[in-house]
Amino acid sequence: MKLDILTIAAHPDDVELSCAGTIIKAIKAGKKVGMIDLTEGQLGTRGSAELRLKEAANSAKIIGASIRDNLGLMDGYFENTHENRHKIIQKIRQYKPDIIITNPPTDRHPDHGRASKMVAEAWFYSGLQKIETEWEGKKQEPHRPSKLFYFMQHYNYEPAFVVDISDEMDKKMEAIKAFGSQFYSKDSKEPETVLSQPDFLNSIMERCGTWGHSIGVRYAEGFMIQRKIVGVNNIFEIK
Repeated sequence: MKLDILTIAAHPDDVELSCAGTIIKAIKAGKKVGMIDLTEGQLGTRGSAELRLKEAANSAKIIGASIRDNLGLMDGYFENTHENRHKIIQKIRQYKPDIIITNPPTDRHPDHGRASKMVAEAWFYSGLQKIETEWEGKKQEPHRPSKLFYFMQHYNYEPAFVVDISDEMDKKMEAIKAFGSQFYSKDSKEPETVLSQPDFLNSIMERCGTWGHSIGVRYAEGFMIQRKIVGVNNIFEIK
């Protein structure tokens, strides 16, 4: 299956919290989007790996993703090794996306920065002819997506661009809430975390509201890029 966008993130719910609105908008426009989680969130304080996988599947249905895969790497302990990069390269070559979106290079959770570097390296190496991979017994052709973007998570950075998600905000929040084990519930007996604070989900909306205000819309999501300059076809594309 050829995808237009492939998200590759450290944990289930990373994408939902950070850029679900953007991928929902792309799907509404007829694009095919796939999601890959590197880990099952095994070390998460609340819930379990099994529950997180079920929640991730439900969220993917809400978003409308064409596929959602999990590479089964160990939460908190995965390293940027040849073997792990190889697994990501296989997925990039399998789905041949035009765009990859991944974790930010630096963030509060160490997994996010490690995942970001590993995905960025796999993105580059996926285009090299002499790095050979197979899928289902067949040799894969090199494929390097034309764009690599980073969503933003705990830390706030100056975005290279922001995407208007005003019409997608409700569905973004629905996709986030599919991970019910991670967020506030008055009936929960689980330990408290940053995500389970009563005002956490409101902070997500406020953050999107701040980025939206910067371009004159209600809600938006911010992204970083490797390059310092963003090109456009014409100046009328700029809000």
